Parts: sequence; structure tokens; C-alpha cells
Amino acid sequence: MPNDAPPVKKRAPTLYAIIAIKLLKGLLFATLAVVAYALSDNDLPAEFRHLLHLLRLNPERKFFTDLAVRVGTITEANVLWVAAGTLLYSLFSLVEGVGLMFRVTWACWMAIGESGFFIPIEVYELVRKPSWMVLVILLINIVIVWYLSKNRRRLFRHHHHHDLH
Repeated sequence: MPNDAPPVKKRAPTLYAIIAIKLLKGLLFATLAVVAYALSDNDLPAEFRHLLHLLRLNPERKFFTDLAVRVGTITEANVLWVAAGTLLYSLFSLVEGVGLMFRVTWACWMAIGESGFFIPIEVYELVRKPSWMVLVILLINIVIVWYLSKNRRRLFRHHHHHDLH
């Protein structure tokens, strides 16, 4: 077999799963951002009062009045900041997913960094208030960090010549 044949990429089902997670997460957050933008031009407190009315709850109850005040402080600017942040984060995930698809080294480090960043936050959340959802996310992130760290040379080594530094 001649040496100048391009190296064949090994199949990596775990990597494909990680790529799928990253792309899905990106799409999910992009959708959330769009929803936040869509809500930003509505008058939240009025919507909120309308919702209470639909639910036949007494809006004068302290809890709900407090909540209404809090909802009222979510200004349009705040919603837009949240939407912008969410959109940025979704792009981050999408870029990671696509980068991993093409096996570029920086995407590997980006994914390790991002998943690693959330691990302590998730651990803290679990200690404070255990939940299956957070546990599952935590385990997924741990697997991503472990798998990419362990296999990064095997998965990404062919890309040094056109690696973006």
C-alpha cells in the first residue's frame, strides 16, 4: 500500500455522539434565543396578569404580586441580553460540533474546555438540589471531557498541517 494514500479516519461512534450532542444543544439554545427575542417586545407584566387571570388565581396574593414585580423588572434590554448570550452560546456549540466533525484540534480543546467549565457548576447544583436532569448533563460532560482528552491524539492527529492556530 503506497505511503502517499491519505490516512483513513477511524470510525468513532462516541465522537459522533458528542458531535450530535453539541449540534442539538446549539440548535436548542438558538431556538431559546429566538423565543426570548419574540417575547422581548411583549409587555411581560400584562401577559403575566393575563396568565394569572386564565389560571383563576387571585393576583393579590403576596407570592404572585412579588412574582409579577419580578417579572416586571425583566426589562426588554435584559431579555435581549439574555437572548444575545443564549444565541452566542448556541453558536459556540454549533461551531464545536462542526469543528469536531472535521476533526480540527481547536474544536477538540474548545469542547473539552466548555464541558469542563460546566462540571463544577453542575456538581454544585447537585449538592444544593439533587436532580436527575442535572446528573445526566453532568455525566455527559464528564464523558465528553474524558473521551476527548483520552482520544484526542488518535482522533485529531491528522490535522496538524491545516490546523488553525
